[in-house]
Amino acid sequence: MKKMINFVGPRYIFIAISLSVIALSLVFIFVHGFNFGVDFAGGTMITASFTKTDMSIADVRSIFSKADPAFANASIVKLSSITGGGTTTARSLFDLTVKQFYNATDRANLNASVQKIASAQGMKANFESFDTVSGYAAAGLRKSAMWAAIVVLILLLIYIAIRFQFVFGVGALASLAHDLIITAGLYSIFWISFDSTVIAALLTLLGYSLNDTIVVYSRIRENLKKMHGKPIDEIVNVSINETLSRTINTSLTTFIVVFVLFLFASSSLRPFAFGMSFGVITGTYSSIYIASPVLIGWLSKRRKTMAKK
Repeated sequence: MKKMINFVGPRYIFIAISLSVIALSLVFIFVHGFNFGVDFAGGTMITASFTKTDMSIADVRSIFSKADPAFANASIVKLSSITGGGTTTARSLFDLTVKQFYNATDRANLNASVQKIASAQGMKANFESFDTVSGYAAAGLRKSAMWAAIVVLILLLIYIAIRFQFVFGVGALASLAHDLIITAGLYSIFWISFDSTVIAALLTLLGYSLNDTIVVYSRIRENLKKMHGKPIDEIVNVSINETLSRTINTSLTTFIVVFVLFLFASSSLRPFAFGMSFGVITGTYSSIYIASPVLIGWLSKRRKTMAKK
């Protein structure tokens, strides 16, 4: 007989660890806040080119800071401008992001100042693109993102309740809330840019975590019939062990992909990959140590209630 790993035995220890991490995450979220990107905080995104080919980020920051001190703390990423033949053009290309809104007049003034400063240093500068998000639009995006997360949680709860029983839905919802809070807390702790790609990562994470939980719950439901009369914790533990290889294989392959994306992707995709990398870990963990223990407690209580009648 295959040796079983005792997952449910130390469940209270892991629940205590999870509650501690959730508390820490909430403290950072409400006290430290998020490093909102331009689409959530409002601001300006500029792609600027310079005819000098050996420009550094420090050089670009110096030029823009002289034009406007707001760029002293701007996010700057060096790019490569590629032609159709695959060769790099004789220009330096940079992406700049600053949390300040520029209207048409401000844009013209900034452009003139940057060109003047660059010209004084013996080069030409040009704005390849100039995109702005107003504070009002950013507030609207934040509100829409919040409602999207709430609607998704409600729909997932309804889906689980219909497919299984309401008690399964409660366990799944607890697992999803666990994953959402901890992953969001990591963005605050590590001060990772929080933009619309992060919302995509969190919603994708909810779907991934739910899928992992459904696999375990499906086996628990089957074993509740096969192992009728056995202790609930034993049934759940057997079910987790029976689905363990599938869980590890799926989680590991997904983690490798998103972690490599995090290491080598552009700065615009890195916040998404960061959330997915840690989310895969928390999603796998919660399906075993959050969703399953909630189910054990609820089903055990119901079995005792029915036994008294």
